[in-house]
Amino acid sequence: MFLELIIFLTTTIVSYYLFIYKRNHYIFDKNELKYVPGMPVFGNTFKSMCQKVHMVEDFDEVYKRFPDERYVGYCDGTTPAILVRDPEIIKDITIKDFDFFLNHKDLFPENENSVVGANLFNMKDDRWRDMRTTLSPAFTGSKMRLMMPLMVDISKNALEYLKEHQSEDILVDDLIRRYTIDVIASAAFGLQVNSFVDQENEFYKSGQSLFGFTWIQQLTMLFFFQFPNFSRKIGLKLFTDKITRFFQDIVAATMDYRLKNNVERPDMIQLLIEATKGTLHNGNESKEKDIGFATAEETLKPKGVTRNWTKDELASQVFIFFAAGFETSASAITLTVHELALNPDVQEKLYEEVKAFNDTKGKLLYENVGELKYLDCILNETSRRWAAALFLDRICTKPYELPPPREGAKPVKVKPGTLVYMAVNSIHMDPKYYPEPQKYCPDRFSDEKKKLIQPCTFMPFGSGPRICIGSRFAMLELKVLIYYLVLNFKILKCEKTMNPIKLQTKDFNIRVAGGSWARFEARS
Repeated sequence: MFLELIIFLTTTIVSYYLFIYKRNHYIFDKNELKYVPGMPVFGNTFKSMCQKVHMVEDFDEVYKRFPDERYVGYCDGTTPAILVRDPEIIKDITIKDFDFFLNHKDLFPENENSVVGANLFNMKDDRWRDMRTTLSPAFTGSKMRLMMPLMVDISKNALEYLKEHQSEDILVDDLIRRYTIDVIASAAFGLQVNSFVDQENEFYKSGQSLFGFTWIQQLTMLFFFQFPNFSRKIGLKLFTDKITRFFQDIVAATMDYRLKNNVERPDMIQLLIEATKGTLHNGNESKEKDIGFATAEETLKPKGVTRNWTKDELASQVFIFFAAGFETSASAITLTVHELALNPDVQEKLYEEVKAFNDTKGKLLYENVGELKYLDCILNETSRRWAAALFLDRICTKPYELPPPREGAKPVKVKPGTLVYMAVNSIHMDPKYYPEPQKYCPDRFSDEKKKLIQPCTFMPFGSGPRICIGSRFAMLELKVLIYYLVLNFKILKCEKTMNPIKLQTKDFNIRVAGGSWARFEARS
């Protein structure tokens, strides 16, 4: 029996080595792609999966290894992928030849609870296209104008909290996530929540449960990425039924109540109700002012066929809106606060702008928020330095030919199903595009200099038709809070403020190791 077990294990290991691990290398060699061999099972993701580094550093290691290549091979666990380094090819893949690279890889198992698995990010092909065009009117400037007062009111709750905790070391991560969870509760679900007062409310706990991954959830995610087909067969779930039911129930109950009682409110639930009725349309956007350099206009046009969506499908869109609006926005604001604490000269310049703006305008509105030019520069620089997007991924859907990876090499024919990555953070930190990339320098995004930024070298919200649909909402959420924080408080370093910043390795999202800490001193 023991001998049989040894033979079985030996055969399994040898088979894996020859038919999976070495197969990836053979594919790269055949296409004349340079690559880092990586580790069995983990490929080039070994260090991040073992929580030795953040995942962006795994991408960065391969990106930097071959500075003269336009693209290289990347071992995504057991899956052979292509890591594109060249901005022109990124532009082709994400914009010009978008129809060849329409889909993302699966973020969640397809049999994941419907509210999780049926979201816009996970949808594919025409189903994605139809949902995107259904939802795009919900994120136009006219809709954001209605939501901005909700953000302003919630930012004042944060200011009240800080007034009561002056001269204390504040865990900025916690402070900001309470702000973003309250914004999402109000702007998405129509609920008035004050997480600064009610510290253990159900919304905040649900957000923490979603992103405070246990080691079991991390192993589950790893298993799904490495063995997606088997994971679907066994019904693998990343989130508990309790969490997903929370979102399903609250969306369904709120929609039913409003429909029965003719209640209207400027939030995502209202927009979804309009979508179910077929009455959600673009407003008059011709006179809209852009609110930031990083935001993007919708480029996808409807096909003319209107799909009827179920409540569960629409609830899933609120779920992904919750997930993105809570965690990624929180990361961006937290890193901005941290950088302002480390760069008092930048903070003082921003204070001069917001003070002058407050003295002359009196009130922050959607119509005038775009006038805060230096605030926009700061948020762009944070997004460059600490991009929440991490990377872009696309799945090839039709046979495609890439130009040669280097001069003298042959073009590479990409087969349908091939995974393609674009390392956003690595490009943002490449001195070829941004001199002294480690330096926090908002002036890179001044009106004069941002015109010189090469296309597809600044992609905090992605690129092309699959760019983040909520970029305008996210920038508003960031600008409102940073404006009021700097107007009312000096953000100061304390003993716990990490300098230089290092990333926490156990999180998928961007967080500072040990947390971001600062003190807030009220301005006279």
